[in-house]
Amino acid sequence: MADTDPVSKLPSRSLEGLMPHIGIEGVDESTWLDVIRKMDEVYSQLVHDEIQLEQKNVELEQSQQFIFSVLSAMSDVLVVCDEHGRIEETNAALCELVGRSDDELRGTSFYDLLADVPSAERARAVLSRSKPSRSGEAIELNFLNGTAEQGHSVPVDANCTPRIAASGRRVGTVFVGRPTAEIKRAYHELRAAHESLKLAQQQLLHSEKMASLGRLVAGVAHELNNPISFVLGNVHALARYSDRLRQYLAAVHAGQDAEALKSLRVSLRIDHVLDDLPSLIEGTLEGAQRTADIVGGLKRFSAMDPEARVPVALNEVIERAIHWIRKGTGPGFDMHWQAGPPCTVIGSAGQLQQVLMNLLQNACDAAAGPGVARPTLWISTERDGSLVRTRVRDNGPGIQAEHLSRVFDPFFTTKPVGMGTGLGLSISYGIVEQHGGHLTARNHPDGGAEFVLELPAC
Repeated sequence: MADTDPVSKLPSRSLEGLMPHIGIEGVDESTWLDVIRKMDEVYSQLVHDEIQLEQKNVELEQSQQFIFSVLSAMSDVLVVCDEHGRIEETNAALCELVGRSDDELRGTSFYDLLADVPSAERARAVLSRSKPSRSGEAIELNFLNGTAEQGHSVPVDANCTPRIAASGRRVGTVFVGRPTAEIKRAYHELRAAHESLKLAQQQLLHSEKMASLGRLVAGVAHELNNPISFVLGNVHALARYSDRLRQYLAAVHAGQDAEALKSLRVSLRIDHVLDDLPSLIEGTLEGAQRTADIVGGLKRFSAMDPEARVPVALNEVIERAIHWIRKGTGPGFDMHWQAGPPCTVIGSAGQLQQVLMNLLQNACDAAAGPGVARPTLWISTERDGSLVRTRVRDNGPGIQAEHLSRVFDPFFTTKPVGMGTGLGLSISYGIVEQHGGHLTARNHPDGGAEFVLELPAC
């Protein structure tokens, strides 16, 4: 229009100057000027609309390119069908699965992609549903795999969602799915990662337990030294008694007379040996059994705990933990153990003992700091409905306010380098959670820190 209408390019003043020379009978000059101005306005509007149209075309092309890039990037297969099951849109994942291009698929029947009759019946039921769910429904379809041998199918878990027009009428269906093999592979990878994480957790738990056990070596050595020394002393006495009895029996077998045997019996103190033998044997057995009990307790504590949960007498676990902590920390501590009524919980005795030893050891370390005249611990249990509550309190400086929210974080510790791993409380927290309980920390109103362990009662 601009190229064929040179008059429109002239300014209005020039058009007004031409009017006296091109006048038409019956039409005055002002009318012509109004017509010219109106033509200018219409032309300007046309140019503006053309610019707007060009911008809309660019935006539409960008939107189409964006949608195409999204569809191409989808790893899930996509099929958009009309209300009769004819394919209107696909994506690269579907084309790769069925071995056909997008142009080949458009306009064909969706049922041609399915490998068996049951899949076709399930798809037909979804497409023919008069009132489909707007949130979609999940079905399993077997698609023909065009990249493999003839007749080979690929199971796909698909979600079928109705496509609704502006009028509210259903105009088609959208199928979005993922091959089941990929889902199974992802599930197996997730399960393998979970098992690996569980194994790492068990190893970490065991490592922390060994660290706790290492801190008790001195106490354990002292604990074992007493019964072993007792057994060794009895064995040496039995060896001496054995020599005396051997001499006396040799004289008996040699046929010495009664008077000589009587004199030998007195000199070897055979009567005393016979009277002392039962107590020596009993003491030796007692010492050996005590040693075996100590070793057995250490083995139970150091062994990898099984997954099985059994009834556990919590008071006995606490007493064992106190016993071992006393041996490791020495006599410079006062421990007030207030055993409540018998409390039974379901769990692992070894794991619960580790939790209590961690709590007691941390309390001992906190109370042994500077400024504490006599380190003291208070341990108590109580039954509160369906819960068994154990409190461990010390008379140390307590926990700083900024540290209260972090005491159970892995690798967090306020101890000097080399004195703690920062894993004891974190692992204890995880063990208690696995037992269905809770472990909390606070500063006691009377001073010091207090840890509260709550476990479901059996």
